[in-house]
Amino acid sequence: MKKIIALLTCFVMLLSFAGCGAAKTSSSSEGAKKFIMGIDPEYPPFSYMADDGSYTGFDVEVCRAVCKELGWELEIFGVNWDQKLTQLDARECDCVWSGMTILDSMKEAGYVLSAPYYDNTQVLLVKEDSGFKSSADLTGKAVAVQLGTSGESLLNGDLKSLADKFSNVVTCDSFLKCFTELSGNAVDAVFVDKPVAAAYAEENKGFKIIDENLGAEQYGIAFRSGDEELCKTVEDTVAKLVENGTYAKIAEKYPDIVNNLLLLNK
Repeated sequence: MKKIIALLTCFVMLLSFAGCGAAKTSSSSEGAKKFIMGIDPEYPPFSYMADDGSYTGFDVEVCRAVCKELGWELEIFGVNWDQKLTQLDARECDCVWSGMTILDSMKEAGYVLSAPYYDNTQVLLVKEDSGFKSSADLTGKAVAVQLGTSGESLLNGDLKSLADKFSNVVTCDSFLKCFTELSGNAVDAVFVDKPVAAAYAEENKGFKIIDENLGAEQYGIAFRSGDEELCKTVEDTVAKLVENGTYAKIAEKYPDIVNNLLLLNK
């Protein structure tokens, strides 16, 4: 009987030690901060899905390097671009970092915005054989634009006089759908960010950018109201990546945007 009791005691002690070890491992894995990056998953060269099914792009690579520097666990969340700020407020992500234009309306709404890191312009993408050489040539023609973008805002605001010349402005929930509409001749042009147009024209034959910049803007990172400290931590870490050369090495992979990266061209 004593032997049985002794064996039972040893067994309980072993279970106790095993439990302590498991708790320690769990605590260690949960100790790393999870940072959820909100992106447009169809926005090359800033954020898109690679051939292997993983997310990549300039913004994604920089964020991944930031998280590595800080010891954070990175999770990438594909937002609905038209609902990006609603999803940010709902804590589905910790930031929106995906070639996002800094708008005064965001500042007025209380969002915390990083310093700008990229100079952008809007352009019109058309088919090479279309004969269109300027926005004036698109009078009476149909033009596609992505919902929730600065392009849509411009066509409804500062560039409404231009939009009024089009026969129709077709809104799509992604740039790829805009390009599909253009490919299928459902529209005559796509109003789009220049680096996105350049990336698409480079990978798909038969398209060109009209040599006319239609709206100057800058990209930044959006955080929720009250997240000033988080924004500063990310910005300070990006500054370290610039200083140690990591930022430039990432930028080398994306030659079409290098000249407009503000942190490399001060």
